[in-house]
Amino acid sequence: MSLVSQFLGGIQHQLKTRDEYALRNSILVEPPLPPQHIALATEIKNSCRSSNDVAKLVEKHLPEEDDIPEDQVGAWPGFVAFMKDYFEYWRGLNEDDPFNTHQSLMALTNSCTTALNHPTYGPIMLQTSISLCASLSRLSMVLHKRPDLTKKLKRIDTGEDDQASIVGTTAEVIQKIFTTCLADRTSQRYAQPEGKKIGVYIFANLTLKLLFACRKTHLAKQLFTNVSAKSPPLSYYPAAQRVTYLYYLGRFHFNNNHFGRASRCLEEAYLQTPPRFQKHRRLILTYLVPCNMLLGRLPSQALQRRPEMEPIVTIFSDFAHAVRTGNYLVFQHALKTYEDWLLRKGLLLTLTFRLRPLLWRSLSRRIFLLTYIAPTEADSRKAATLELSHLLITTGYVQKLLEGYMPAQGQQTGVSSSTLIPPSGGPRLLRPNEGLIWGNMAITPEHVESMVASLCAQGLLHGYVAHSQGRFAIKGAKQKGSAVAAGWPPVYEVLAQTDEEVPGWVKDP
Repeated sequence: MSLVSQFLGGIQHQLKTRDEYALRNSILVEPPLPPQHIALATEIKNSCRSSNDVAKLVEKHLPEEDDIPEDQVGAWPGFVAFMKDYFEYWRGLNEDDPFNTHQSLMALTNSCTTALNHPTYGPIMLQTSISLCASLSRLSMVLHKRPDLTKKLKRIDTGEDDQASIVGTTAEVIQKIFTTCLADRTSQRYAQPEGKKIGVYIFANLTLKLLFACRKTHLAKQLFTNVSAKSPPLSYYPAAQRVTYLYYLGRFHFNNNHFGRASRCLEEAYLQTPPRFQKHRRLILTYLVPCNMLLGRLPSQALQRRPEMEPIVTIFSDFAHAVRTGNYLVFQHALKTYEDWLLRKGLLLTLTFRLRPLLWRSLSRRIFLLTYIAPTEADSRKAATLELSHLLITTGYVQKLLEGYMPAQGQQTGVSSSTLIPPSGGPRLLRPNEGLIWGNMAITPEHVESMVASLCAQGLLHGYVAHSQGRFAIKGAKQKGSAVAAGWPPVYEVLAQTDEEVPGWVKDP
């Protein structure tokens, strides 16, 4: 008996016994392959010269049967078509052409999706679908990192704004299987998942990994919407699936500036990851730490001493110091030093602009501590105030330092109102994001007043701007017992969201 006959006979037996795991182990598409599969592939190439030969061979060994016991599964048209595509995959496989291999594997996965859609027999294809999608995802990521292998694809115009993308098209294919599993009605929504719903978060995670890899995270919105509407609770699934899903959900909310939601997702993912998985915990912290900084929670000394923080502690400690002290020089130096790393991680723009209000808040607080003189009368009813002119002088000084000016150190500056020496070649030309306002734009009283008013509107300062007096007046100092505590409330209490629901995270009822 030929190897092909033995193989198809084994497939038929696995169908009858509903052994989905044995079926998955039989349908292999990537190395390492056992010797019998290598011999099988060689025999397919030698014995099947055309697609008709493949069709006849599969139909001969996998006939469609009418009278099948209820506890068994017989070959159905969708499965027969899948096996034909599987043989075609091996018949046309060329290991030296990964692009065509990807196309063939994607066609095979689509065929598997059709077989999975069968209302009665479809669940037996679930494990095979998971295996094929994992292989397709790995191959897509290899091609994504090797643009020299995908030049052919870049010449294909899809008729849309963007050209076809290996990773993007793969994500679409896997998302179809995700939708199929999500629509399965084998089990109740708030019950232990059965049937195809077992694979909901597996396929969701594969899809999200690809969407984030090709920087099309906006396409994940529909996936999260579908999960919120139909998926069983996340707690019913294994820890690996929970952590991966919460990681991507947190990053999605981070990209959409919902930092409170992102923090809760990433924190839960971090807590559910055992300490021995330091690489995974470090990846989560890469987004959890900056997310918490944007909410006013700076990394503690205990967190910075953890082993998973070691490679990134220098980066975030610089930003934390800048936010804590309102030091724009440290902030800009950190952005410039770690610009490439922040850009790769998708953090650069968010940190560049979203941390600025916190820097202005800390800077204004330091100026108030240095300049405010409390009234000597115990029963004074005067409100504690910050003179905006003091903030203007300080920010103008910082702006000059960013432009390359140096302290005079006893030398004559040539300008009676300045203690800084201009650089010999003239002020440094700043990029728009490198200045306090916009590049080299000089800071005016209007800029300072509008910034303070903006901080008040955001709740980061508690008080009001007395425009005619050029001051920021603090409200509630007596109730709080301190003008500083009243005027500069804790950032986390102001910015953190208190709502319990996080879109995309299905919890127990």
